[in-house]
Amino acid sequence: MADRRIRMKPGKGQSALGFVVGLVMSVIGLSVVIPMAGAFGILWTLVAVGITVMHGLNVFTDKGVFSHEIMIEDRDVGETESGGKTGEAEKGEEYEPGKASLRLEEVKDLYEKGLITAEEYEAKRKQILEEL
Repeated sequence: MADRRIRMKPGKGQSALGFVVGLVMSVIGLSVVIPMAGAFGILWTLVAVGITVMHGLNVFTDKGVFSHEIMIEDRDVGETESGGKTGEAEKGEEYEPGKASLRLEEVKDLYEKGLITAEEYEAKRKQILEEL
């Protein structure tokens, strides 16, 4: 399997607030900051308009603008950062089949937290049981 990327955008409520704040900042930029600060005022207003447009798209359209990305590295369920398996003995010791219950609990916990799909849960559960 390949690594998975999940893209997220702010919720409608958060974007509605961002839209209102962006509008207020734009009006302040046009009426106060540009006349007083010149080039900085133009920058201020452009940023405010960008904020307003981004949040407006999120509030008023289904497409919206994604602001976060989560990357999920694909490795076997129960695999540690170093490549070893959780529930297995450390430093080359023999794996004890009695620890299968711990591995099953770990996989169930991952499934309940929504970190793996039902299919991935069932496949890993079957694999652990076959190793007994």
